[in-house]
Order: sequence, then C-alpha cells, then structure tokens
Amino acid sequence: MKDQTRRRKVWIDLDNSPHVPLFTPIVRELENNGHSVILTTRDCFQVCSLADYHKLQYRRVGKHYGANKVLKVLGTLWRSLQLAPLVLRERPDVSLSHGSRSLILLSSVLRIPTILMFDYEHSTSLPFLRPALGIAPEAIDDPEIAHHFKAGLRPYQGLKEDVYVASFVPDPSILHDLQLSEGDILATIRPPATEAHYHNPESERLFIEVVEFLASIPGLRMVVLPRNEITQREFVQKQWPGLVQQRRIILPEHVLDGLNLIWHSDLVVSGGGTMNREAAALGVPVYSIFRGKMGAVDRYLADKGRLVMIETPEDVRIRIRPEKRVKAALDGRTRAALDQIMTATEEVIGRRVRTV
Repeated sequence: MKDQTRRRKVWIDLDNSPHVPLFTPIVRELENNGHSVILTTRDCFQVCSLADYHKLQYRRVGKHYGANKVLKVLGTLWRSLQLAPLVLRERPDVSLSHGSRSLILLSSVLRIPTILMFDYEHSTSLPFLRPALGIAPEAIDDPEIAHHFKAGLRPYQGLKEDVYVASFVPDPSILHDLQLSEGDILATIRPPATEAHYHNPESERLFIEVVEFLASIPGLRMVVLPRNEITQREFVQKQWPGLVQQRRIILPEHVLDGLNLIWHSDLVVSGGGTMNREAAALGVPVYSIFRGKMGAVDRYLADKGRLVMIETPEDVRIRIRPEKRVKAALDGRTRAALDQIMTATEEVIGRRVRTV
C-alpha cells in the first residue's frame, strides 16, 4: 500500500514539442507513485498535437510570441498571468518542467517548489530565480551550475531521450503510411529552430545545402519535419516545389511518432538537439547542423562518434554518408535515466531537500 501522507499534486508544463515524449513516462511514474498531475501545454510547435497523440490530459494555456526578444519576455510574463488562475485553483505542491520560463516565474511568485530539468547548459535562465532542484545529464558536470539551485544539481545517466527510448517498440507500418519502400534511402530532416534565442543563421544555410546535396542522391527520399507549420512548411514548398511534387521531399500532413520515424530512417540531419539525441540513443547515423554554442551533451556524443557535427557547406558533402543502414537490435536499453530522475524528483516531493 502506498504511503497516503506523501501523496502530492505535481504541476508539469509542456511548452515545447520535445517535452511531450519526455514527460509521458514521468507522468505515468508519478501517478503510479500515488501523486496527481496537472498538465498544462503551450499552443506551439505541435505540442498539443503530440500531447493528443500520446493521449495526455492537459489544459492548453498561451502560445508562442515569435523570435523577437522583447516579445519573448512579454510573452513569458503574459503566459504566467494566464496560468495563474488555474494554478491558484489547483494549488500544486511541486512544479516540474524542462525549462518552462512561465512555470519557473509563476512558481517563484507563488512559492511553489520547482524542479528544473535541462540538458543544454547555455540556455538563457531567468535572473534572480533559484529553483529548488536541478536535474541534468551527467555530461553536464559543472559545480557553478549547481549554485543556481537551492538544493544543488542531480545528475542522471545518459540522455533525456533515454527516458522514453527505453520503452520504444518499432512499427514498420510507418513506411506504408508515408508511401515509402524498403529499398528507399530514407533521410529524416529537422530544420533549425529559427525562433529560438540561440539560433544562428548559419544553420539555415547548412539546411539548404543538405537538402540540395541529398536531392542529388538516386533513390533517396527526405522526410522534412517543419518546426513551424506556416513559415517553414511554406519555405520548403516554395524552395523545392519539384522535389515536393515528386515526393522526393515528404512533408507529413499529421503528427508522426518521431522515434519510429527515426528508427526506420537511414540517416538523420537536424538543426536542433532533441532529434539528434533521439537518433544517437537509437544508434541511427545522425548529423547536426546546429550552429549555436555547443553544449556538453552534444560534445560528449561527438567525442564518442555517436553524432557528427556539420559546420561548413563543404562538410555536408564530405561528412554525410547517404546510404542504407543495417538496423541493429535494440539491446542494452535500461530505465536508469528514468529511475534517477524519479529519485531526484521524489526528493523535492517528499520535502527531503530545502525548497524555500
């Protein structure tokens, strides 16, 4: 029987698409431990569509306010205000996110102990605010970062993507759904995050170079996953109308299981971190066109040969190998990352660390 006295209400905010698969098993573990979970989402980057795909129960609050830095700050403040009535009504005991600024700000104002997960140490943090606890991959080993949290930093083994890759089961029907054959060389491509604060325009030039190069490879088809359903989708359609018409470039019309698509791909090219690390976790050849400041996790993967950095247009043709891959067995997966994250989370939920 579970300890009735330690049941808590946990607020989780999903404000970017990678947060949905990450928190799906975490929500399940929290509920299995007897806690109740309040899920909120931000209406942007397919967050809500992915939450529907994973059958999560959530409250949609706020949206994205674009790349302008002033609008980003105002948008964070406004969304915090939009979240306030719900949070005041639900009165959560603890809050948890993977970098939701609105959650961190509102939790600080309402004195809700908050747990901040992160895997990129160069993200811009909110000044003067100290979450109760930080949780990050063990590759981020910096004592200075630990000082930003009241109870320090807890590491976990591997990547955040290992949390949900551990339970992944491939489904080959995705090839039929995308009208692909086993003989096609499949490249999955994620454009750069043009609206992110860390965006470097060099990534966009590399993205164009990648598509042009891969289009020259016979038998290769690209599944391009726009981050923004309006601007990036329209850009691809206008830039390469012939490739789209011939289905050499496929722009999915609905949300796909990202892990399943990656597993059935022969290579992955991405301008952001999550899809790169998902591919690395699955053992799929992956190339990064991210040109922001490299984080410790990507540096670790590059050093281990699990991620190839593409830094110049010349690298595109020299380093990317567009060929069929042999799919290895999905062995060696463990729950270590999930178990370590849950142990750290329960420290705050059980008030075993100083939170105020």
